[in-house]
Amino acid sequence: MAVPLFFAQMRPGTIMGKTAYLYDKIFLAHDTGLSHPECPERLIAIDDKIRSAPYYESLVKVKPSMPDLQYIKTIHTPAYLDRIRQEIEGGAQYLDSMDTEVCPRSYDVALMAAGGCLNMCDTVMSGAALYGFCAIRPPGHHAESDSAEGFCIFNNIAIAARYLQKKHALSRVAIIDWDVHHGNGTQHAFYRDNTVLYISLHQYPHFPGTGSIFEKGDGPGEGFTMNFPMNRGDGDTEYFAIFTSQIIPALNKFRPDIILISAGFDAHRADPLSSINLSTEAYGEFTVMLLDAARQCCQGKIIAFLEGGYHLTALANGVDQVMKAFTEA
Repeated sequence: MAVPLFFAQMRPGTIMGKTAYLYDKIFLAHDTGLSHPECPERLIAIDDKIRSAPYYESLVKVKPSMPDLQYIKTIHTPAYLDRIRQEIEGGAQYLDSMDTEVCPRSYDVALMAAGGCLNMCDTVMSGAALYGFCAIRPPGHHAESDSAEGFCIFNNIAIAARYLQKKHALSRVAIIDWDVHHGNGTQHAFYRDNTVLYISLHQYPHFPGTGSIFEKGDGPGEGFTMNFPMNRGDGDTEYFAIFTSQIIPALNKFRPDIILISAGFDAHRADPLSSINLSTEAYGEFTVMLLDAARQCCQGKIIAFLEGGYHLTALANGVDQVMKAFTEA
Protein backbone atom coordinates (compact mmCIF):
# COMPACT_ATOMS: atom_id res chain seq x y z
CA MET A 1 0.00 0.00 0.00
CA ALA A 2 1.46 3.33 -1.00
CA VAL A 3 1.77 5.91 1.77
CA PRO A 4 -0.18 9.04 0.80
CA LEU A 5 1.46 12.43 0.87
CA PHE A 6 -0.47 15.27 2.44
CA PHE A 7 0.04 18.86 1.41
CA ALA A 8 -1.53 21.84 3.14
CA GLN A 9 -3.51 23.98 0.74
CA MET A 10 -3.25 27.73 1.17
CA ARG A 11 -6.68 29.30 1.42
CA PRO A 12 -7.75 32.84 0.55
CA GLY A 13 -6.92 35.11 3.45
CA THR A 14 -4.36 32.73 4.98
CA ILE A 15 -1.87 34.63 7.13
CA MET A 16 1.73 34.02 6.14
CA GLY A 17 3.67 33.79 9.36
CA LYS A 18 7.28 33.55 10.34
CA THR A 19 8.76 30.67 12.27
CA ALA A 20 10.38 31.16 15.68
CA TYR A 21 13.21 29.05 17.07
CA LEU A 22 14.17 28.66 20.72
CA TYR A 23 17.68 27.45 21.51
CA ASP A 24 20.39 28.43 23.96
CA LYS A 25 23.67 26.90 25.11
CA ILE A 26 22.39 27.02 28.69
CA PHE A 27 20.45 23.84 27.88
CA LEU A 28 23.74 22.01 27.36
CA ALA A 29 24.63 22.59 31.03
CA HIS A 30 22.18 19.90 32.15
CA ASP A 31 24.83 17.18 32.47
CA THR A 32 23.33 13.69 32.50
CA GLY A 33 26.63 11.84 32.68
CA LEU A 34 28.37 9.40 30.37
CA SER A 35 26.28 7.27 28.04
CA HIS A 36 22.92 8.73 29.07
CA PRO A 37 20.65 8.87 26.00
CA GLU A 38 19.24 12.29 26.91
CA CYS A 39 22.55 14.07 26.39
CA PRO A 40 23.67 17.60 25.40
CA GLU A 41 24.81 16.26 22.03
CA ARG A 42 21.13 15.96 21.06
CA LEU A 43 20.73 19.72 20.99
CA ILE A 44 24.12 20.28 19.40
CA ALA A 45 23.07 18.01 16.52
CA ILE A 46 19.76 19.83 16.14
CA ASP A 47 21.25 23.31 16.26
CA ASP A 48 24.02 22.43 13.82
CA LYS A 49 21.40 21.16 11.37
CA ILE A 50 19.15 24.20 11.77
CA ARG A 51 22.03 26.69 11.47
CA SER A 52 23.16 25.12 8.22
CA ALA A 53 19.68 25.26 6.69
CA PRO A 54 18.75 27.95 4.13
CA TYR A 55 15.82 29.05 6.28
CA TYR A 56 17.92 29.78 9.39
CA GLU A 57 18.38 33.52 8.81
CA SER A 58 14.62 34.00 8.46
CA LEU A 59 13.86 32.49 11.88
CA VAL A 60 12.70 34.65 14.77
CA LYS A 61 15.18 33.82 17.51
CA VAL A 62 13.70 33.30 20.98
CA LYS A 63 15.85 33.14 24.11
CA PRO A 64 15.13 31.58 27.50
CA SER A 65 14.69 33.37 30.80
CA MET A 66 13.77 32.46 34.35
CA PRO A 67 9.98 32.08 34.53
CA ASP A 68 7.61 33.42 37.14
CA LEU A 69 7.20 30.38 39.39
CA GLN A 70 3.45 30.93 39.60
CA TYR A 71 3.19 29.46 36.11
CA ILE A 72 5.33 26.42 36.99
CA LYS A 73 3.01 25.87 39.97
CA THR A 74 -0.03 25.60 37.71
CA ILE A 75 1.27 22.10 36.92
CA HIS A 76 3.74 21.22 39.69
CA THR A 77 3.17 21.39 43.41
CA PRO A 78 5.12 23.93 45.48
CA ALA A 79 6.42 21.03 47.57
CA TYR A 80 7.86 19.38 44.46
CA LEU A 81 9.70 22.55 43.43
CA ASP A 82 11.15 22.93 46.91
CA ARG A 83 12.14 19.28 47.10
CA ILE A 84 13.97 19.00 43.80
CA ARG A 85 15.74 22.32 44.36
CA GLN A 86 16.94 21.10 47.74
CA GLU A 87 17.93 17.68 46.43
CA ILE A 88 19.92 19.13 43.53
CA GLU A 89 21.58 21.73 45.75
CA GLY A 90 22.42 18.88 48.13
CA GLY A 91 24.31 17.02 45.41
CA ALA A 92 21.70 14.49 44.28
CA GLN A 93 22.63 12.57 41.15
CA TYR A 94 19.10 11.38 40.37
CA LEU A 95 15.55 12.59 40.91
CA ASP A 96 12.96 10.00 41.92
CA SER A 97 14.40 7.27 39.69
CA MET A 98 17.70 6.26 38.12
CA ASP A 99 16.61 7.44 34.67
CA THR A 100 16.38 11.14 35.58
CA GLU A 101 20.00 12.04 36.17
CA VAL A 102 20.88 15.56 37.30
CA CYS A 103 23.85 17.81 38.00
CA PRO A 104 24.27 20.95 40.16
CA ARG A 105 22.88 23.19 37.38
CA SER A 106 19.90 21.04 36.43
CA TYR A 107 17.29 22.92 38.48
CA ASP A 108 18.14 26.26 36.91
CA VAL A 109 18.46 24.77 33.41
CA ALA A 110 15.07 23.07 33.71
CA LEU A 111 13.50 26.35 34.82
CA MET A 112 15.16 28.19 31.93
CA ALA A 113 13.79 25.60 29.50
CA ALA A 114 10.28 26.08 30.84
CA GLY A 115 10.75 29.85 30.82
CA GLY A 116 11.97 29.79 27.24
CA CYS A 117 8.83 27.91 26.24
CA LEU A 118 6.71 30.63 27.85
CA ASN A 119 8.71 33.24 25.90
CA MET A 120 7.91 31.26 22.75
CA CYS A 121 4.21 31.39 23.67
CA ASP A 122 4.48 35.18 24.00
CA THR A 123 6.25 35.41 20.64
CA VAL A 124 3.53 33.50 18.83
CA MET A 125 0.66 35.19 20.64
CA SER A 126 2.13 38.63 19.88
CA GLY A 127 2.04 37.88 16.16
CA ALA A 128 5.82 38.10 15.79
CA ALA A 129 5.70 34.49 14.55
CA LEU A 130 2.98 32.05 13.63
CA TYR A 131 4.89 28.84 14.31
CA GLY A 132 7.56 27.97 16.84
CA PHE A 133 9.98 25.18 17.67
CA CYS A 134 11.43 24.88 21.19
CA ALA A 135 14.76 23.04 21.07
CA ILE A 136 15.04 22.58 24.81
CA ARG A 137 16.20 20.07 27.37
CA PRO A 138 15.47 18.49 29.72
CA PRO A 139 12.29 17.26 28.04
CA GLY A 140 9.01 17.34 29.92
CA HIS A 141 6.03 15.16 29.09
CA HIS A 142 6.72 12.43 31.67
CA ALA A 143 7.05 14.87 34.59
CA GLU A 144 4.14 14.53 37.01
CA SER A 145 2.84 17.22 39.34
CA ASP A 146 5.00 15.92 42.18
CA SER A 147 7.66 13.69 40.64
CA ALA A 148 10.36 13.57 37.99
CA GLU A 149 10.31 10.70 35.53
CA GLY A 150 11.67 9.55 32.20
CA PHE A 151 14.46 12.17 31.88
CA CYS A 152 11.90 14.94 32.64
CA ILE A 153 11.89 17.50 35.47
CA PHE A 154 9.27 20.12 34.52
CA ASN A 155 6.44 19.40 32.12
CA ASN A 156 7.24 22.13 29.60
CA ILE A 157 4.27 21.63 27.29
CA ALA A 158 1.72 21.35 30.10
CA ILE A 159 3.08 24.51 31.73
CA ALA A 160 2.86 26.28 28.36
CA ALA A 161 -0.75 25.16 27.85
CA ARG A 162 -1.83 26.58 31.20
CA TYR A 163 0.18 29.75 30.58
CA LEU A 164 -1.60 30.30 27.29
CA GLN A 165 -4.92 29.97 29.07
CA LYS A 166 -4.03 32.16 32.05
CA LYS A 167 -1.78 34.80 30.47
CA HIS A 168 -3.27 34.95 26.98
CA ALA A 169 -6.87 33.97 27.81
CA LEU A 170 -7.09 31.11 25.33
CA SER A 171 -10.11 28.90 25.90
CA ARG A 172 -9.07 25.65 24.26
CA VAL A 173 -5.63 24.13 23.73
CA ALA A 174 -4.88 20.95 21.79
CA ILE A 175 -1.76 18.88 22.49
CA ILE A 176 -0.60 16.29 19.96
CA ASP A 177 2.06 13.98 21.40
CA TRP A 178 3.84 11.89 18.79
CA ASP A 179 6.77 10.88 21.01
CA VAL A 180 7.18 7.10 21.02
CA HIS A 181 6.61 7.08 24.80
CA HIS A 182 3.25 8.01 26.25
CA GLY A 183 3.17 11.43 27.93
CA ASN A 184 1.82 10.29 31.27
CA GLY A 185 2.52 13.58 33.02
CA THR A 186 0.71 15.64 30.41
CA GLN A 187 -2.25 13.27 30.38
CA HIS A 188 -2.59 13.37 34.15
CA ALA A 189 -2.35 17.18 34.23
CA PHE A 190 -5.48 17.51 32.07
CA TYR A 191 -7.33 14.24 32.68
CA ARG A 192 -10.37 15.94 34.19
CA ASP A 193 -10.19 19.03 31.96
CA ASN A 194 -12.39 19.67 28.93
CA THR A 195 -10.43 22.76 27.86
CA VAL A 196 -7.30 20.81 26.87
CA LEU A 197 -7.51 18.04 24.28
CA TYR A 198 -4.64 15.59 24.73
CA ILE A 199 -3.94 13.16 21.88
CA SER A 200 -1.06 10.67 21.98
CA LEU A 201 0.32 8.10 19.56
CA HIS A 202 2.89 5.86 21.23
CA GLN A 203 4.36 2.39 21.25
CA TYR A 204 2.37 0.20 23.63
CA PRO A 205 3.12 -1.55 25.85
CA HIS A 206 6.28 0.43 26.41
CA PHE A 207 7.64 2.87 28.99
CA PRO A 208 5.96 4.32 31.04
CA GLY A 209 3.17 1.73 30.77
CA THR A 210 0.30 4.20 30.54
CA GLY A 211 -1.70 5.25 27.50
CA SER A 212 -4.13 2.41 26.85
CA ILE A 213 -7.03 3.06 24.50
CA PHE A 214 -9.33 2.92 27.54
CA GLU A 215 -7.77 6.00 29.14
CA LYS A 216 -10.12 8.69 27.84
CA GLY A 217 -10.31 11.26 30.62
CA ASP A 218 -12.53 11.48 33.68
CA GLY A 219 -15.45 13.58 34.86
CA PRO A 220 -15.68 16.79 32.82
CA GLY A 221 -12.58 15.66 30.91
CA GLU A 222 -14.04 12.42 29.65
CA GLY A 223 -13.48 12.17 25.92
CA PHE A 224 -10.79 14.87 25.92
CA THR A 225 -7.94 12.37 26.27
CA MET A 226 -7.37 10.25 23.17
CA ASN A 227 -4.75 7.50 23.17
CA PHE A 228 -3.66 5.56 20.10
CA PRO A 229 -1.40 2.68 21.19
CA MET A 230 0.82 1.61 18.31
CA ASN A 231 2.32 -1.85 17.83
CA ARG A 232 5.96 -2.79 17.43
CA GLY A 233 6.83 -2.49 13.77
CA ASP A 234 4.14 0.05 12.90
CA GLY A 235 5.29 2.84 10.61
CA ASP A 236 4.19 5.60 8.28
CA THR A 237 1.08 3.86 6.93
CA GLU A 238 -0.37 3.10 10.36
CA TYR A 239 0.42 6.56 11.71
CA PHE A 240 -1.02 8.36 8.69
CA ALA A 241 -4.22 6.33 9.04
CA ILE A 242 -4.63 7.54 12.64
CA PHE A 243 -3.90 11.14 11.69
CA THR A 244 -6.43 11.18 8.86
CA SER A 245 -9.23 9.15 10.45
CA GLN A 246 -8.95 10.23 14.09
CA ILE A 247 -6.65 13.16 14.91
CA ILE A 248 -7.61 15.67 12.22
CA PRO A 249 -11.37 15.09 12.72
CA ALA A 250 -10.92 15.47 16.49
CA LEU A 251 -9.12 18.79 16.00
CA ASN A 252 -11.80 20.00 13.62
CA LYS A 253 -14.45 19.15 16.20
CA PHE A 254 -12.58 20.63 19.21
CA ARG A 255 -11.50 23.78 17.35
CA PRO A 256 -8.57 24.74 19.58
CA ASP A 257 -7.20 28.26 19.85
CA ILE A 258 -3.69 26.85 19.35
CA ILE A 259 -2.07 23.48 18.64
CA LEU A 260 0.92 22.34 20.69
CA ILE A 261 3.11 19.39 19.70
CA SER A 262 5.06 17.15 22.04
CA ALA A 263 7.62 16.56 19.32
CA GLY A 264 9.59 13.46 20.12
CA PHE A 265 11.58 11.83 17.32
CA ASP A 266 12.17 8.47 18.97
CA ALA A 267 9.53 6.67 16.87
CA HIS A 268 12.03 6.89 13.99
CA ARG A 269 13.11 3.52 12.66
CA ALA A 270 16.74 4.21 13.65
CA ASP A 271 16.06 5.15 17.27
CA PRO A 272 17.63 2.82 19.84
CA LEU A 273 14.86 3.17 22.43
CA SER A 274 11.86 2.02 20.41
CA SER A 275 10.54 -0.44 17.86
CA ILE A 276 8.44 1.85 15.65
CA ASN A 277 9.43 2.32 12.00
CA LEU A 278 8.65 5.92 11.08
CA SER A 279 10.60 7.50 8.24
CA THR A 280 12.29 10.88 8.55
CA GLU A 281 9.82 12.34 6.05
CA ALA A 282 6.85 11.30 8.19
CA TYR A 283 7.57 14.08 10.68
CA GLY A 284 7.28 16.68 7.96
CA GLU A 285 4.02 15.13 6.77
CA PHE A 286 2.55 15.11 10.29
CA THR A 287 3.44 18.78 10.60
CA VAL A 288 1.88 19.65 7.26
CA MET A 289 -1.37 17.95 8.27
CA LEU A 290 -1.44 19.82 11.57
CA LEU A 291 -0.67 23.10 9.80
CA ASP A 292 -3.68 22.58 7.57
CA ALA A 293 -5.88 21.84 10.58
CA ALA A 294 -4.51 24.88 12.41
CA ARG A 295 -5.39 27.19 9.53
CA GLN A 296 -8.99 26.10 9.81
CA CYS A 297 -9.38 26.54 13.55
CA CYS A 298 -6.72 28.75 15.15
CA GLN A 299 -5.28 31.12 12.54
CA GLY A 300 -2.47 28.65 11.94
CA LYS A 301 -0.78 28.90 15.35
CA ILE A 302 1.39 25.91 16.28
CA ILE A 303 4.25 25.49 18.75
CA ALA A 304 6.38 22.32 18.93
CA PHE A 305 8.30 21.33 22.07
CA LEU A 306 11.19 18.90 21.85
CA GLU A 307 10.72 15.68 23.79
CA GLY A 308 12.63 12.49 22.92
CA GLY A 309 14.80 11.29 20.05
CA TYR A 310 18.07 9.50 20.71
CA HIS A 311 19.65 8.74 17.34
CA LEU A 312 21.45 12.01 16.70
CA THR A 313 21.20 12.04 12.90
CA ALA A 314 17.58 10.90 12.85
CA LEU A 315 16.73 13.45 15.52
CA ALA A 316 18.34 16.38 13.70
CA ASN A 317 16.80 15.38 10.38
CA GLY A 318 13.37 14.97 11.96
CA VAL A 319 13.49 18.44 13.48
CA ASP A 320 14.61 19.78 10.10
CA GLN A 321 11.52 18.21 8.52
CA VAL A 322 9.28 20.05 11.00
CA MET A 323 11.12 23.33 10.41
CA LYS A 324 10.86 22.95 6.63
CA ALA A 325 7.13 22.42 6.95
CA PHE A 326 6.85 25.52 9.12
CA THR A 327 9.04 27.77 6.99
CA GLU A 328 7.53 26.64 3.68
CA ALA A 329 3.91 26.93 4.84
